[in-house]
Amino acid sequence: MDVSLILKVAGVGLLVTVAHQILSKAGRDEQAMLVTLSGLVIVLLMLVQEIGVLFDTVKAVFGF
Repeated sequence: MDVSLILKVAGVGLLVTVAHQILSKAGRDEQAMLVTLSGLVIVLLMLVQEIGVLFDTVKAVFGF
């Protein structure tokens, strides 16, 4: 796991937070919720790739 992954997740979180706050203040709560949900999906997709690499490493270590 790289530090760059942590920085990417933090960057996505920061952008989503700013967009959510702006949309909430403008009275567009539905769009704010969609922005938050899409940010969550993006982060989960980034983490799923890393979890796949982890499982491959564990399988290689134990010879499965």
